[in-house]
Formats: sequence, structure tokens, C-alpha cells
Amino acid sequence: MGEPGQPHSAWIRSALDQHEAPLVRYAARLLRGDVDRARDVVQDTFLRLCQADRSKVEGHLEAWLFTVCRNRAIDIARKEGRMGALSPAESQTLDSGQDSPSELAARRLAHQRVLQLLEGLPPDQQRAFRLKFREHKSYREISAEMGTSLGRVSKLITTAMTTLRAQMAAPTVQAQEVRS
Repeated sequence: MGEPGQPHSAWIRSALDQHEAPLVRYAARLLRGDVDRARDVVQDTFLRLCQADRSKVEGHLEAWLFTVCRNRAIDIARKEGRMGALSPAESQTLDSGQDSPSELAARRLAHQRVLQLLEGLPPDQQRAFRLKFREHKSYREISAEMGTSLGRVSKLITTAMTTLRAQMAAPTVQAQEVRS
């Protein structure tokens, strides 16, 4: 997406160019195929982006946009729902257990960040973590493959998880640079 030092208007334009069409399609699905109302929702979404604190949005822009868009579309659907009931299929679309695009985008960003942070762990923690979570091996299998005790495998994975959780909870370097 945009460069951290990019002027605000250029950043907004870049976000609009990249995300407007997918947001309109998404909002139209939520609004029973009404493209005009979907465009209004997307316009409102970008107005909110213009008013948002860039440093709080920039690291997860796509997820933020889809969340705002979804919430606005659901507000409109609910408001109009008082005038007419949704069909069962429409209700399922709004309330399905399926992940929204914003949730998928947020999960993808978190996954990328975990992989990036994993590279900073000591090699034995990386290996144990990957064997457990990528290859779905048991502690006993990891112990045999790494030639170490079950207790050590447990310690390696627990330490890796604790470190990754702490690093995931910390602000990203990019967000810190934007605030500077």
C-alpha cells in the first residue's frame, strides 16, 4: 500500500484505488445486490478513513476498511429490516459463521507477522514450533526427530509461544515509525 511518509491525500487516493471495487462488491452482497446503496456505504467508509488517525489504521488498512464497510452495511440492512424482513438466505449472508473479508485480511496479516517474528527466534525454538504447528507432530515425534527430551520440547514450544504472543501484542515497527 502507500509509503509511510506519503502525504495523507495520496495515501487516501491509493487506498481508494486499491480497495474501492472490492468494497462495493462486498457491500452489494450485504445489501441484497443494491449497488447504489453499496456505493453510498463505501463512500461513507472512505469518509471515515479520511477522519481516522492514520497511525492507528495503516498497519491493517484492508481489515479496517472491510470492518467499517460491513458495519455500515449491516446498520443500513437492519434499519431497512424494520420496514421489511430479510429472506432466510439474506439473513444467513449477514449472520453466517463464515469469516468476512476483513476477518480474513486480519488473519492473513497476523499469519504473516507470526512468520516474520518466528525468524527472530533461536533455531531450536523455530524448529520445534514448525514441527508442532506446521507439520502437526506430537511432542513425542518432535522429541524423537530433534533427539531431545519431551520436557525440552515442551520448554522450546512454550518459550516460542510466549515470545511470539508478547511480540504480537507489541506495536509494529512500522506503526512506531509513523508515530515518530
